[in-house]
Amino acid sequence: MAPPARSKKPDTVLADAVEAARAALLEAVRADQVGDHDGYDVEGERVLTHHFHAVVPGYRGWRWSVTVTRASRQRTVTIDEIVLLPGPGSLLAPAWVPWRERIRPGDLGPGDILPPDEDDPRLVPGFLAGDDLLDADLVPELEDERTLGRTRVLSVEGREEAADRWYDGSHGPTTPIAQSAPAQCATCGFLVKLAGELGKVFGVCANGYAGDDGRVVSFDHGCGAHSEVKLSKSAQPQALPAPVFDTIGYDDVETF
Repeated sequence: MAPPARSKKPDTVLADAVEAARAALLEAVRADQVGDHDGYDVEGERVLTHHFHAVVPGYRGWRWSVTVTRASRQRTVTIDEIVLLPGPGSLLAPAWVPWRERIRPGDLGPGDILPPDEDDPRLVPGFLAGDDLLDADLVPELEDERTLGRTRVLSVEGREEAADRWYDGSHGPTTPIAQSAPAQCATCGFLVKLAGELGKVFGVCANGYAGDDGRVVSFDHGCGAHSEVKLSKSAQPQALPAPVFDTIGYDDVETF
C-alpha cells in the first residue's frame, strides 16, 4: 500500500524564520534589490520557501525565494538555496517559437534563404507526382513538369494549402473591394488563367491600373477596374459647349 500523503501544514519554526531567510538573502544580493516579505510556500515536511519582492530593473513581479529546512527535533534553521523566480503577476518573455514558425509572408529579403524541409508535405518528387495526384486533367501538366526537369513539384496537399490561402486572403471573394465590385474577375478581360487544377478557380490580374495587378485572384474576386465596367450617364464627363466667337468687341494687341 502507498504511504499516506503528508500534510502541507507549515512547520512553525520555519514559518517564523523570516529574518533568518532575509539575512541569508542579503549576504547574496544587494540590500536595495530586496523588498518586503511576500509570504511562503510549504515544499514538504520541514521544508519551506520564503518569498521577498525583487527590486531589480527588468524583473517586474519577480521574487527572491529562500528555501529553509531543519532536521528532525532540531530548531536550528538551515538555508537550502536562494533563487530569483517569477511571481504570479511577473513580466515574462513570450513562449519561444522556432524560427521557421515565426516567419511570415514578406519577411524574406534579398540574400535570405529558406530551404524547405526534406519531408515537406507540400512537395513530392516529380517522377511520383502522377501516382500521387491520379487526375486525368493533370496528365499533360505532369508531362510538362518532367520535361522541365524539376526535382519536386506541388503535391495535392500543397495545391490545396495554396488554394485555401489564396481564396481566404486579400485576393479572394470576401474582401471589401470584391464585395463592392461591379463584376467578378471571371468575366474580366484582364484575367490571365492559370494552367492545371488551380486554373479552375484562379487567374492572374493583368490590369496595370488595378491593385491586384500581377497577383493571383480568384474568379469570384473583383474590383472597380473590371474591363467591362461602364460609368453611368450621370458620372460620365460632360461635353464642353461649342466655342463662341466675339465679333462685336475687340482686343488690344500690343505692337512693337
